[in-house]
Amino acid sequence: MRISGKHEGLSQIGELPLVAETPESLLDDDTTPTEKFYVRNNGPVPEPPADPDKWEFVIDGEVNNPLRITLGELKSRFETITRRILIECGGNGRSFFSPTPAGNQWTTGGVGCAEWTGVRLADVLKSAGLKSSALFTGHYGADPSLTNPDMPAFSRGVPIHKALEPDHLIAWAMNGAPLTPIHGAPLRLIIGGWSGSISAKWLKRIWVRDRIHDGPGMGGTSYRIPIKPIVPGSKPDLDNFRELESMPVRSIITSPASGTKFPAGTREIALRGASWAGDRTVSRVDVSIDGGATWRPTALQNPRNRFDWQRWTAVVTLPSDGYFEIWSRATDSEGVMQPHAPCNWNPQGYGANPMRSINVLIG
Repeated sequence: MRISGKHEGLSQIGELPLVAETPESLLDDDTTPTEKFYVRNNGPVPEPPADPDKWEFVIDGEVNNPLRITLGELKSRFETITRRILIECGGNGRSFFSPTPAGNQWTTGGVGCAEWTGVRLADVLKSAGLKSSALFTGHYGADPSLTNPDMPAFSRGVPIHKALEPDHLIAWAMNGAPLTPIHGAPLRLIIGGWSGSISAKWLKRIWVRDRIHDGPGMGGTSYRIPIKPIVPGSKPDLDNFRELESMPVRSIITSPASGTKFPAGTREIALRGASWAGDRTVSRVDVSIDGGATWRPTALQNPRNRFDWQRWTAVVTLPSDGYFEIWSRATDSEGVMQPHAPCNWNPQGYGANPMRSINVLIG
């Protein structure tokens, strides 16, 4: 099924709500084009407003000066900035767990790194005068629940210290153009490093709480992972679970596409890929042509700004014609490396980041 405004190569893995992932070979751009950016909705897409600048949202709760402001006022009152920030679904990689958890069966395509334009979330929160009791945020969009239109489809939040980091945005533009309806027009949050579920689309409210937020999508096993590993497939003890915060280190090969055939006699193949590590940075990416028996380093770029992904390149030499699997493995700034297999199984399949490979045929 072709999704309006989207590249025909996206793979739809959910219909109600709409969910679609991006094959690795379509993530070869330094900045992910809007048409190639993955889709993860929790409810129906709200009707876009006739005048986006009149769209209004509120900040209330544990603040001294509750704020009700339009998009037009937001643009005029605060500094506008543009950042290239990666957004990744918390369930990216879910299908690699065994037994397979319930939910959308993401491989590695629940990710994209676009240029977002807006104002700093921290500036707007501070303008509302945060009280000393401010502990957590709760984010609400205009999308209603699919089962109860009177209820929000979803509402997650973050600790106040995360919300006040200077690189998160309240954004109205994506890749130099106004947000499209499917990506949150006219206004959304962009919070890097953690699950994309906290970057609420169609933003209508930020509720500053004096406790951990308890909206739909919080608590239980929602976006939570075991503290002590549990037996895969077993019943969870919720006292042994914590919030999924920083996303794990990951790398992908974006060129050549898996399954590419090269002429007989080809001995060198140029590789290109991307890597990221949540709140951390990537310190190195290595590649292997022999199943991990040996590894060689790649040329790794620095991020352009915090929460940008890091592109990498390499040239591998193949010993002969034939079939080869080429693996990539990223290591983050704390020395944590991608595992061979997904670790810390959990009932909703968060945090699976095993090493991945492409295959090529020579001759």
